[in-house]
Amino acid sequence: MNKTVIIKSKKDTDNLAKSLAPHLRAGDVIALYGELGAGKTFFTQRLCFHLGIKEIVSSPSYVLMNDYVGKIPVSHLDLYRIESIDELLELGLHDLFEERITIIEWPDVAESVLPKQNIKIRFEFKNSSRIAYIDSYIDF
Repeated sequence: MNKTVIIKSKKDTDNLAKSLAPHLRAGDVIALYGELGAGKTFFTQRLCFHLGIKEIVSSPSYVLMNDYVGKIPVSHLDLYRIESIDELLELGLHDLFEERITIIEWPDVAESVLPKQNIKIRFEFKNSSRIAYIDSYIDF
């Protein structure tokens, strides 16, 4: 499924996260693309909220990964500083994909190891709005 969503407000981002959340299952991988400030972390915060996560969700920029406990565990990764696929494999990236929902910001370096069934969302600035380009195996 491919679709485009125009985002004019935080509420629009929240609505996008809310529409995706009920369809997610353990093993799902969400790859988030976009420039700094495009809304990747805010989208992740709202998605985790709609997945029932009570903790404060923050960017894992300096720690690489944050784990959250919910009905389905969530791992939130920021791969901005990772330079090679070998670094990821040493960290056990494959192990994450089976038992939890994995959300990856800056996933470019990991594309070759992402499961074939994944959800890609690219956030882009467009005038005073943002646009989310979605490529997903889930229709939501």
